[in-house]
Amino acid sequence: MHPAPFTSQSSSNGPSSSAGGDPAPRPYDVIIVGCGPTGAMLAAELRLHDVRVLVLEKETEPPSAARIVGLHIRTLELMAMRGLLDRILPHGRQRPAGAYFAAIAKPAPKGLDPRYAYLLGIRQPVIERLLEEHAVELGVQVRRGRSVVGFAQDDEGVSVELADGEQVRSRYLVGCDGGRSTVRKLLGVGFPGEPARTESLMGEMEVGVAQEEIAATVAAIRETRQGFWLRPSGVGVYSVLVPAAGLSDRTEPPTLEDFRRELRTIAGTDFGVHSPRWLSRFGDAMRLADSYRVGRVLLAGDAAHIHPPIGGQGLNLGVQDAFNLGWKLAARIRGWAPESLLDTYQAERRPVAEDVLDNTRAQTELLSTEPGAQAVRRLLTELMEFDEVNLHLLEKITAIGVRYDLGAGPDLLGRRLPDIDVHQGHLYGLLHRGRGLLLDRTERLTVGGWSDRVDHLADPTAALDLPAVLLRPDGHVAWIGDDQRDLDDHLSRWFGRPAT
Repeated sequence: MHPAPFTSQSSSNGPSSSAGGDPAPRPYDVIIVGCGPTGAMLAAELRLHDVRVLVLEKETEPPSAARIVGLHIRTLELMAMRGLLDRILPHGRQRPAGAYFAAIAKPAPKGLDPRYAYLLGIRQPVIERLLEEHAVELGVQVRRGRSVVGFAQDDEGVSVELADGEQVRSRYLVGCDGGRSTVRKLLGVGFPGEPARTESLMGEMEVGVAQEEIAATVAAIRETRQGFWLRPSGVGVYSVLVPAAGLSDRTEPPTLEDFRRELRTIAGTDFGVHSPRWLSRFGDAMRLADSYRVGRVLLAGDAAHIHPPIGGQGLNLGVQDAFNLGWKLAARIRGWAPESLLDTYQAERRPVAEDVLDNTRAQTELLSTEPGAQAVRRLLTELMEFDEVNLHLLEKITAIGVRYDLGAGPDLLGRRLPDIDVHQGHLYGLLHRGRGLLLDRTERLTVGGWSDRVDHLADPTAALDLPAVLLRPDGHVAWIGDDQRDLDDHLSRWFGRPAT
């Protein structure tokens, strides 16, 4: 059962009043700045634990640029854990897993769960709308056209000032407001890295030449230049990616004439492009926030890390931040979090972002037209014939290889548990409420005083070659064993003191 939504008021009013008729507005538990996929997903995760959430979004309307984004395996798994995947699938197009790393064309390695072994291409406005609708259904209040211009934190919470002079109060503030994050800048957190050196244009438009001519020209160019394509994206519509000759002001959208000029430079023809659906530009800047948390203010998604879209990891990385942070921040607010639990958000997620930036740097080099980079690309293409190499690189891109450092133990400790079969169906169907789960094949263990936070499934038939595992709400394995005392220690570590 989902928590009942709290009563919301119009966007021009403050937080809803407390029960009992007290006219004074109650502070929110969490204010999230930014209603993109990361912000909306974090808000929904918090509401699963009955946390009062306000989302402030500076844009008055959802995005209209219909660019395609890809949901990778781990993100698909997380959506399945919350019962969202069936809702999302009809709006996307599935493509078999593989050819992710630097666009090197290799089929998916063996051993992937066929239920999630694909890339789901979906238009960004659609996935943002679906995630926002999910959050609102759970009781999140979203206020659009509200820009944050300042905030101040103290021992009890954060006071947030909006552009129109209104102030709202919360116990915590999370910046999910993108690479140019206002929250990060106001917080004074450094954002070191490499500035953009190159730029590419991307968009969707119609073309004026035959598909056969396009395919032949693109194939010839891509023998030496991978960062270029014209791909069918609908009836008569093509997705276009073309490198630009120099750097431009990224706050200004490109024009159709910009695309025509760059296409003629590289391909010798502009393919008669016309009637654009959307146009954008992106650079290859890579930056990582020095800290994901300062006191009661946290960062997630692009506010904490930016990189080029090579490998399609950006949106996925942000959504996965939200799943890691949501239950931990909720635990702090609900009063049962162990003292250090919130610190594990940065400790776990920042190294993941570092790895994504590194693999993106490597992919960027492999897309270079320089002879040395092309030689390395040919060598890696050969190495990816080995299933172990192919799998390792796919696990990097899709995040199914992430292992948090939870101490010594079996290799599965700290990793995500796949969607194994259990007697009730599939494992992920038991995780919709965002709680922990003890999967117990021994039928001798108990969650005792943690039953208000952790579910217990005693199932000797579960498809697991281990006696029992304790899963965190984000699906990562926090404990493996069969000893009740050892289990109790780990329940305390992750879920606080037992209820009395």
